[in-house]
Parts: sequence; structure tokens; C-alpha cells
Amino acid sequence: MNQTDTTADRARQAYYDRIAPSHLTPLWEVLSALVTPEPQAEAAAAVWHYDKIRPYIMESGSLITAKEAVRRVLILENPNYQGQSKITNTLYAGLQLILPGEVAPAHRHSQTALRFIVEGTGAYTAVEGERTIMRPGDFVTTPSWTWHDHGNEGDQPMVWLDGLDIPIVSFFDASFAEELEDDSQALSRPAGDSLARFGSGLLPVGYEHTTPASPVFNYPYARTREALEQMRKAEEWDPCHGLKMRYVNPITGDYAMPTMGTFMQLLPDGMTTAPYRSTDGMVYSVVEGTGRTMVGGQELTWGPRDTFVVPSWHRHHHVADGDAVLFSFSDRPIQEKLGLWRQDRGNH
Repeated sequence: MNQTDTTADRARQAYYDRIAPSHLTPLWEVLSALVTPEPQAEAAAAVWHYDKIRPYIMESGSLITAKEAVRRVLILENPNYQGQSKITNTLYAGLQLILPGEVAPAHRHSQTALRFIVEGTGAYTAVEGERTIMRPGDFVTTPSWTWHDHGNEGDQPMVWLDGLDIPIVSFFDASFAEELEDDSQALSRPAGDSLARFGSGLLPVGYEHTTPASPVFNYPYARTREALEQMRKAEEWDPCHGLKMRYVNPITGDYAMPTMGTFMQLLPDGMTTAPYRSTDGMVYSVVEGTGRTMVGGQELTWGPRDTFVVPSWHRHHHVADGDAVLFSFSDRPIQEKLGLWRQDRGNH
């Protein structure tokens, strides 16, 4: 460094020091970090093996009740976001436990939530006056600002994966929440009413859709699995995804939830998918089968009920040991509406 460079650096630093009390900072010093040539995701690829963490989930049931906890959940924190309650930069995930006889009290909040059932049968979720019984593999939605509570009238523990857009709502400083005086909300419709009305290719005459969320709030796994098997008979296998479907709002054809996209895919026995990456970080829950996902040079092995995350713009591929079924969710709907979503399929 010559004398001229040193003098210039000193002059600039003195200038920066003078403008700092006015809460000003020079863009040219930080531009390359703000506007990057490619996404620079902070999240790490990670996997949570259900059999290893299940004892901790069950132990929580002896330490605090569902009513006291409001929601008895163990948060799946990304290793690079410790203490921030995030699994990706924009998404929250956790595993919730409801024991027989318990009720998780009714409340509502700005955040949209999904439940993907991992273990047990006999528990219910009530949303806006209607209950639905939940079974493994079912995908259940809780739209923003809807009253909801959970209860277990069965004889076995129930565990499900919670996915919420908490970081997104926090980014916008738009969080509101409210508790109901009673633990359980009053029921105004029979169980299965929304699926019957809106999930069979029919629509009540005169119905006006007023929210962006789907009027169906339980997408049963039995129906989803049947659809995948029908696709297997005639559909070509996508080299990057196998057979992959997205859950939709039957009124609009858009995603089932406005802030989170949800998907189910079938990987056939022995399939190795082509390398793929996209700008939406993906959270996966394994429904059936075993396999592994290579994320860069990192190998994530998985089996039934495991959860794993692939960060934004990380090239990855899946390897299925036998037939495997994977549920996943991401922030893709928001990115698409903002014109930000991209994918890289290589040559496929």
C-alpha cells in the first residue's frame, strides 16, 4: 500500500466517523454483502431422527401439561439459528405432543400454521367451529386468525410436526394473538363438513370465498397416497422429484396456504434423483421408506417420521432405498408472488 492509498483510507474513515452520529453509513462499503450474485443462505442442512428425539418428546409430557404450556412443542432449531426458533430463515418447525385426555387451549394468531401428523390416532384439531380427527400422514391447516384448539380423546400419545410462518410475520411486525376464555371452542359444524363441501370437486351455490386460505383444513393421507399410486400408473417420473404433487386450495387452485407451500412426493425403489436446487429452503418429513439426501458434500440419512431441512439454493439429490414418500413445505408461495422464486434443474 502506498502513501496515497493510506491517506485516502484515513480520509474516508474520518468521514465515516463524522457521519455516524447522524445515523448514516456508506453503501459502497456494504453493497457487495447486501446484493449478492447468488443466495447466501445462513441455514445449515440438518436432520432430526425421530427415534432418537422421541424420548425427549415423551419426557416433556411428564414435566408440563398441554394446558400449562399452551402448546407443548420441542422446536426444531436449525444449528445455525440457535436461540432464534427457526428451521430456515423464514420458517418455524417443531414437534407437538398431546397426551390422552389433554386439551391444548383455543387461541388464534396472525401466523398461519400447518400440522403434519407423525404418530398416533384419536386426537382432533378444531378450526372455526369444526373438528377433524387426525391420522398419520394427514396434512391439517390452521389459517391466519382462526380459532383453533387440539385435544386427544384416544388412548395413545399424538405427535405432529408443526410448521408456521412465524419468522415471516415477525419480519413484517404483524403479529397478533388472542386467547379464548374456554379451553375448547364451541362447535358449529359436524366433523368432515369442510371436506365434504369443498373437497369433492363441488362448490355450494352462492359460496363467496373471502380469504386466501383453503376452506379445506384436513387433507387425509389416504387420499393423497391413492393419488400418488394413480400417478405411478401413467405419469412419467420427474428426474429431480420422482412424482411430486402440491396441496391446493380447491376454490382457487392456488396453494392451500398463502405463505407456505406444501407438497407430497413419491420416490420409487432405488431412485436417485437428479441434482436440484431452488431458492425456497425445504423442510421434509418422511412418511414412508428410507434413504438419504446429499446436500453438497453432506449426507442426511432418513427413515419414517424423521425431519430434515435443505437450505435455499443448496444443490441436493435424494436416494431412495425402496419406495419412499416425503412430505415437505417451504415459503415458495411468497417467493412466487414476489417474482423471486428460481430453480436450477441442471440439464433436466
